[in-house]
Amino acid sequence: MNLVFLGTPEFAVPTLDALVSAGQNILEVVTQPDRPKGRHQTLMPSPVKAAALCHGLTVWQPERIRHADSVAHLRDLAPEAMVIVGYGQIIPQNVIDIAPLGIINVHASLLPELRGAAPIQWSIVRGYEKTGVTTMRIDAGLDTGDVVLKWETSIDPDETAPDLSPRMAAAGANLLLETLAGLANGTLKPVPQDSARATWAPILKKEDGRIDWTLPAKTIHNLIRGLQPWPGAYTMFRGQSLHLWRSCLAATKPNLPPGSVMEYRQGLFAVAGDGAALEILELQLEGRKRMPGGVFANGHRLTNIEQLGK
Repeated sequence: MNLVFLGTPEFAVPTLDALVSAGQNILEVVTQPDRPKGRHQTLMPSPVKAAALCHGLTVWQPERIRHADSVAHLRDLAPEAMVIVGYGQIIPQNVIDIAPLGIINVHASLLPELRGAAPIQWSIVRGYEKTGVTTMRIDAGLDTGDVVLKWETSIDPDETAPDLSPRMAAAGANLLLETLAGLANGTLKPVPQDSARATWAPILKKEDGRIDWTLPAKTIHNLIRGLQPWPGAYTMFRGQSLHLWRSCLAATKPNLPPGSVMEYRQGLFAVAGDGAALEILELQLEGRKRMPGGVFANGHRLTNIEQLGK
C-alpha cells in the first residue's frame, strides 16, 4: 500500500518500523521540524526523523501542515492511506480528504476514554486499572473519529508512564498493521464513538506535577508514577524544589500532619492527607543528582516536625 506516515515522538517509532518490515511503500515521512534542545540549544531531530533516515526514507518537515503548499504537496503524493501517531499538529479536513482510505491514527487509550495529548500519563495519574490502544479513522475533531480496532492491557499498581509506554507502542504497531489490512480488504468497518462516554487527557503542564499533600497516599503515588519523565511530581523541601521519582504505599500510619517527612527504618516516609504514608524510594533535590530516599534522609538529618510543600 502507498502510505504517508505522520509522527514525531518515540512512541511512533515502532509503528514506522513495523510498516517498513511489512513491506509497505512509505512515500514520505512527515514529522515536526528539528527543535533546539539542551544547554547549548542544539537543533535535534525528532525520534521519528532519526528512525526514518535509518530506514532510508524520505523525510519532510513542514512548519505547518495546514498551509496551502503543504496540502498541495501531500495531494501530489497521492497516498492510498495516511498513518498518524503523535504527529503534534491538528490535521485539517482538506488533508483528511486526500487519501481514499483516510488517515488512520494509533491512539494510546481505549477511546472514547482519554481523548487528547497525554493518555498514558493520565491513565496512571487517575488510577486506571486498565487501558489500551485504539486505531481510528480521524475526522476534524480531537480524537473523535470512528474506531476500527482496540487492544486492552492491565496497568500494574506500581507501573510508571515510561514503563507502560513501550508496551503500548509495540501493541499499537501490530494493531495498525491489522487495521490497514482489514480496511484494504473490506473486512473491517469503522464504528462511531459514543461521545457521551468521552473523557479527556489534556496536554501536561508544569503545575500538574505539584503535590498536594492533603490528598490520599494512593493518589499521590499515582501522580509520582504517572507524570514521568515530565513534568514530574514535585514538592518543596527547605525552600528548594524536590522531585520525587519513585514511591510505594507503606503499611505504617503515622499520627502526623499531611506533608510530614521522616526517616524510619533507614527509609524516607511522607504522610498524606488520609493519614497513610508513602515511602519515597528515589528523589532528586534541585541542582543535585537522583538518590535513594534513605540516603537522602541520612544526609539531611531529618526530624519528624519537618514538612514537605513549604
